Amino acid sequence: MATVDLVMPKMGESIMEATILKWHKQPGDPVKMDETVLEIATDKVDTEVPSTAEGTISEVLFNVNDVVPIGTVIARIKTDAEVETHEEPVQPQPQATSYQQKAEPATHNVSATSEATPNPKLQTSNLNGNRFYSPLVLNIAAQEGISMSELERIPGTGNEGRVTKRDILQYVSERKQVASGERRVGREQSQFVIPINKVEQRGERTSVSEGSQLTTYTGNVEIIEMDRMRKLIADHMVRSKHTSPHVTSFSEADVTNLVMWREKVKKDFEKREGTKITFTPLFVEAVVRCIKKFPLINSSLDGDRIIVKKDINIGMATALPGGNLIVPVIRNADQLNLVGLAKQVNNLADNARNNKLRPEDIADGTFTITNVGTFGSLMGTPIINQPQVAILAVGAIKKRPVVVETPHGDSIAIRHMMYLSMSYDHRIIDGSLGATFLTAVANELENFNGNREY
Repeated sequence: MATVDLVMPKMGESIMEATILKWHKQPGDPVKMDETVLEIATDKVDTEVPSTAEGTISEVLFNVNDVVPIGTVIARIKTDAEVETHEEPVQPQPQATSYQQKAEPATHNVSATSEATPNPKLQTSNLNGNRFYSPLVLNIAAQEGISMSELERIPGTGNEGRVTKRDILQYVSERKQVASGERRVGREQSQFVIPINKVEQRGERTSVSEGSQLTTYTGNVEIIEMDRMRKLIADHMVRSKHTSPHVTSFSEADVTNLVMWREKVKKDFEKREGTKITFTPLFVEAVVRCIKKFPLINSSLDGDRIIVKKDINIGMATALPGGNLIVPVIRNADQLNLVGLAKQVNNLADNARNNKLRPEDIADGTFTITNVGTFGSLMGTPIINQPQVAILAVGAIKKRPVVVETPHGDSIAIRHMMYLSMSYDHRIIDGSLGATFLTAVANELENFNGNREY
């Protein structure tokens, strides 16, 4: 019998490790090709890992909650083949990090789009020593007040002993716990510290330890611990604000032609193409056309270098049933016609709601659209989805009386109006470019051809 190694799959350029959430198969269990063996979680998405062979699980190498680098062998499968088979070359198996027997994970999660283990090309060296530190690690150290000498004393589990994101967050967590314990010494015995995740108190004094601070609440309150995804979202938003100086421009568009065209074709479109036509693919189509005219909108910043992306990958912010937010990506949107865009939009939205998104479905976005009008908002001031440099918010479409210019003079008519707002990174995009691009998108929507085919 042959043995096939099941390895932790690669899940995007910036994802270097994953946490094991659940094993669906145990040693001795039969498994079919592409059958789910385990569930994993990354900084970006939860997903399932399928079997790469048919046979019997012979060995499971890691436990639930272990953090495992990509490319590491996580299980072995015995097959009926006569020769030993390896799906792909793997690195020597490193030691996984289990937090079941260590201090609890730090509550300071880094950005959902940040690298877990830095790219060597982006690493920064310590001028006073030989260790290398990624910009991410140095940024966390600066935010937490960790000096360079203190950073040098942190044990590193990365390549050649380098300090990874997990290492520094583990250190920060332990340091805060020690500081918190010292502050609690000497406090009155009557002070009530709540060590559980969710507590409801009515009319009593409630204290909750948060890192190195002790916060006291009074009255009728409910304390809810953030779930993992909400922590990632919160940190991603805060880091975006710290990273980019946000500027938001606003515009207004008369989308009457677009609304009337969709109303006219939507039944035939669904019958013919097998999918619904919503407003989102129409917005994506307009944005793509404008990005081609203003390519700097489709860029990112790497230090002092502006990286203009040739691929146009449009992210669409999607609300999940639990209230969290995720941004699946339409890859190469400029190469799709309206039917292709509609199918992509609907498939990604359905997969997001059903927790079936793959890691690659949310990676490599270059520009994001968020439809705040879905929930009735007229406009919004969205936060940039790093490392992108701009995000467009489309508001609710409302009928309003407006002044319309005609060959016979001005008149008042009932039109379908919509507000557009775009936040952009002022380090790269000045107000003139931001406002010009936004106006171009509004003009694309206003000049929509109501007689067009799909």
